[in-house]
Amino acid sequence: MPSTHTSLYYHIVFSTKYRVASIQDSWQERLHSYLGGIIRGLKGTAVAIGGTSDHVHILARLGAVHRLADVIRDLKSNSSKWAHEVVGVRFFGWQDGYGAFSVSNSELEGLKQYIRDQRNHHRKKAFKEEYLDLLRGNGVDFDEKFLWG
Repeated sequence: MPSTHTSLYYHIVFSTKYRVASIQDSWQERLHSYLGGIIRGLKGTAVAIGGTSDHVHILARLGAVHRLADVIRDLKSNSSKWAHEVVGVRFFGWQDGYGAFSVSNSELEGLKQYIRDQRNHHRKKAFKEEYLDLLRGNGVDFDEKFLWG
């Protein structure tokens, strides 16, 4: 086969430094747009981006040439710099680490809605609980004492 064909969707989740509620409503949409622009600049597709004041969810389609850790490094570093320089948030940063889960085509619509509805979702469930559910639901082995450092 002379060419490469992929359909690689990822649900990426990461939180603000120490899970501090530092993403303000006044610039949250702009942050999500900026994150989408970073993905597009890397030749990926930002399908859905949402979150709350202390974390972000990204549904992205990436190609075979993308290395997930590099994409997330670029997302975090470039968006932190943007928050400092453009928004003027001096102490903004992202927590080390992230969650990333593969997504099948049959799950895309439901996940897009889930990401869009983060504000309502978190009226009932805290981020920690949500993240633990994501890990367990995706069969990820973890030790909780290393999750919230």
